[in-house]
Amino acid sequence: MKNLDVVAAVLLVVGGLNWGLVGAANFDLVATIFGAMSPLSRIVYILVGLAAIYQALQWKAIQRRWLSTARAHA
Repeated sequence: MKNLDVVAAVLLVVGGLNWGLVGAANFDLVATIFGAMSPLSRIVYILVGLAAIYQALQWKAIQRRWLSTARAHA
C-alpha cells in the first residue's frame, strides 16, 4: 500500500503543478505534452482525480502507515 501512497502523492503533485500553471499562466502542461483532451491527457486527468479521491478517503490510514514505519526505523 505504501507504493500506492507514493504514486498517489506524485500524481497529486503533477496535478497541483498543472493547475498552478493554468491559474498563473493559462498554460496546461498536460495538454501541451499529450494534446488537448487527447486520450492520454484524459487518462492523466482521471488518474490525478482518482489519486485525490484515494488520498482524501485514506488520509488517516496513510498517516498511520507512514508514522508506524518512521517509528520502526527510529
